[in-house]
Amino acid sequence: MRKKVLVMALICGLILSGCAGTGKQPAPDCAPKEDDRLVIYTAHKKEVWWPIVKEFEERTGIWVDVVSGGTNELLERISEERDEPRADVMFGGGVESLEFYRDCFEPYVCEGAGEIQAQFRAPDDLWTPFSSLPVVLIYNTKLVGAQWLNGWDDLLAPKFHGKIAFADPGISGSSFTGLVTMLYALGGDREETLRHFASNLKGGQLDSSGAVVSSVAEGSDWVGVTLEETALKHMAAGEDIALVYPADGTSSVPDGSALVKGAPHGENARLFLDFTVSLDVQQLMEDQFYRRSVRTDVESGEKLIDLGKIPLVDYDVGWASGNRESVLMSWAFYLGGEEEP
Repeated sequence: MRKKVLVMALICGLILSGCAGTGKQPAPDCAPKEDDRLVIYTAHKKEVWWPIVKEFEERTGIWVDVVSGGTNELLERISEERDEPRADVMFGGGVESLEFYRDCFEPYVCEGAGEIQAQFRAPDDLWTPFSSLPVVLIYNTKLVGAQWLNGWDDLLAPKFHGKIAFADPGISGSSFTGLVTMLYALGGDREETLRHFASNLKGGQLDSSGAVVSSVAEGSDWVGVTLEETALKHMAAGEDIALVYPADGTSSVPDGSALVKGAPHGENARLFLDFTVSLDVQQLMEDQFYRRSVRTDVESGEKLIDLGKIPLVDYDVGWASGNRESVLMSWAFYLGGEEEP
């Protein structure tokens, strides 16, 4: 009963009226004071950030301006604005991407940090984890047999040549996580894996992670790499896809939020970071969003299998962040089909 009350309280924030500022310029008769403002850059889809931001506004009276976009696009923007920060919080994005732009953020220990699972916390509290997101493989159920796709090694097979949906890892944070996960799962020569996978894409990649599921569901591609959350949501909508947890291992890297260094509304930003990992919000993710909570006191619902039953690789966030540029340079080289000098 308590879970239902909490979820309904959050969802009701969607229909409450008043002087709301999400994504809009304030009207002259209700413009908030500067101390009552917050600017969030988010890589989350609106269906995720909207109820959370609305409820935060209702509870605190803080006016939130939201700027949405791709993970790397927004992080680059924050980097360009370092001398005169405009954003207060980066909400969303793989934590290895946040680590790569670590000079743009400052550490913060959120309220309730003791309830966050240890494997999802940043060693220096540079970022606050939001949810745990396993990478999965998907296939079109009308075009691919259930035994055709079992793990990452199948994506290197000739049978899927030119039929793989994969987003540009230089744009999509989740796609970069997927690429590094493949490298860990397959082991061996990482350069050879990158070359082989790029060749099997036949020179093509999609410009957004959202396009991956659509491409597979429509049959333009047969298989793809995406996040568990995205796959389950589209499956629930009745689309012709199924997901596979790779037998050779996958990752469940958290996405996160971070306090922008020199944030104009730093105190409000800290309140928002606290809110993202509050019990109410974390329970909402399990119940509504097909996302896995990072808290120890939130149990997985019926929609998600136990994470302990999924084979996981030992994904090193530090390595992924520190080698991001070299991985992306190699990827672009092999995808372009250039001859090595």
